Amino acid sequence: MEQQMREASLHGYVLAAAAAHPERPAMEVDGETLSYAQLRERATSLAAGLMAHAAQRDAGPRLTAALVGRSAAGFSGILGALCSGHGYVPMVPGLPAARLRLMITRSEARTLLLDAEGEAGLDEHGGFDEFLDSLEQPMLVVLLEAEVDDARRARHPRHTLVGRDELPPAAQWSRPRVVPEDIAYLLFTSGSTGEPKGVMVAHRNITRFLDVVIERYELGPEDRFSHLFEITFDLSLFDLFAPWSVGGCLCVPDKRDRMLPARYVAKAGLSVYFSVPSAALLMKQLRALTPDAFPELRLALFCGEALPLAVAESFAAAAPAAVLENIYGPTELTLACTTYRIGAHTAGECENEVVPIGEPFPGMRAKIVDAQLAEVAPGESGELIMAGPQRALGYWRDPQKTAAAFMVPPGETERFYRTGDRVRRPAQAGAPMTFLGRMDTQVKIKGYRVELGEIEAAICREAGVAAAVAVAWPKTPAGASGVVAFVAPGAARVRAGDIDVDGILDALEVSLPRYMVPSDLHVLEAFPLNQNGKIDRRALLARLREEED
Repeated sequence: MEQQMREASLHGYVLAAAAAHPERPAMEVDGETLSYAQLRERATSLAAGLMAHAAQRDAGPRLTAALVGRSAAGFSGILGALCSGHGYVPMVPGLPAARLRLMITRSEARTLLLDAEGEAGLDEHGGFDEFLDSLEQPMLVVLLEAEVDDARRARHPRHTLVGRDELPPAAQWSRPRVVPEDIAYLLFTSGSTGEPKGVMVAHRNITRFLDVVIERYELGPEDRFSHLFEITFDLSLFDLFAPWSVGGCLCVPDKRDRMLPARYVAKAGLSVYFSVPSAALLMKQLRALTPDAFPELRLALFCGEALPLAVAESFAAAAPAAVLENIYGPTELTLACTTYRIGAHTAGECENEVVPIGEPFPGMRAKIVDAQLAEVAPGESGELIMAGPQRALGYWRDPQKTAAAFMVPPGETERFYRTGDRVRRPAQAGAPMTFLGRMDTQVKIKGYRVELGEIEAAICREAGVAAAVAVAWPKTPAGASGVVAFVAPGAARVRAGDIDVDGILDALEVSLPRYMVPSDLHVLEAFPLNQNGKIDRRALLARLREEED
């Protein structure tokens, strides 16, 4: 039965690994080690409870909202939701209550899972009781780490509250019917209108991704995996389900280790590391990427934003035995869908000092097109569109946006996803695709078309830093009248005050056209990061608006 499930569902992959490796560690978190047998027992016990309650009430769509932190209860709760036949809607403590309500309302989920951190997070936003009272629909609320007394139930007669002690034995669980087209997870991402979009990713999408990475990277039960992504970031699916599909161990860092990732890599004895480039940049700035700092690492993956060449080179020196790859992909194409292996040849293949994004995963198709969706000539740049088995189902309850983003270009019969990313088509066969930035980072400055990535690369060279951010500012009806840039100290800089702003701007006057030279260069102690660990460009723009006011 386990093998049959493995073929159809995300949780089937985990159950197959649990059957093959019941005593191996599935995760290490908060000083606790959970074996695969224990993970399976917790997940299927919860699933049995969810299925029993769903049979007695209007359960709505087959979706379960999970407001959980980095806990064994939270992670096993996500697996339990999947084992009940539901997709999960990830939410994290710390999000504003209004945002949480919006995600629950939009998803139409009728079940909410809460671990201790999830409950505590609600207390910071008006309290558990107030939050439940504000929800429009009656909910099944499962407290994964707490019991429910009569007084608490009496305060919420519209909802059904279930404590951890009320879940049935795992033996009562029976396999639900799940097909490859069913939603495995519904992930809300920021929309250009300010309203979040729910990306529907099917079991067939995520299991295809896992098949590719398991084979490509030869993942196995001896591997120990990092976990640096919040569950609301789709890259967290690799963190959880890559190890759980092969019998490996998910090594969850505590809060201090998340702030000091280099310490965490060594302390946890990781063999597989995965992060956004900004996390590696932080290590470089803290001078933690010393030669041979991570001798145990055999694989390091980077995704989520452009990877500076300087960061890749420093990490390669720190992990000399590791394979390093830059992987690329939006949520709508299931985590990552192109890959580039970093090596001695990389410097000669970079553009704007950024590591290429490489070539598509097996089965995926890439085209680089112009505004009319016609393929550009070799060596030219355009928008990257992609098709294949990792293309998501579309946007939840939004056929109009789905039709616009998932379209059939001229001369094709299958749907492609429009990434909105500007990429250069290789000039010759065998060369990699190079990432140039978002389509909206190609801006008009005083009528000239400008790639902000080119300015950022020039600043990095002149300032001796690994990353810089350029923004079009101030805005005008036609685009912008200038550029403002930001840098943070690199590994060679001890203090932000050591950076010679005037000298850098003078040097840029020599290397760039005048309209591309920033009018101002702000030196920060560190870049602001968003919840996913990426450099927060919106925060930098907000800073400029505040200064203007």
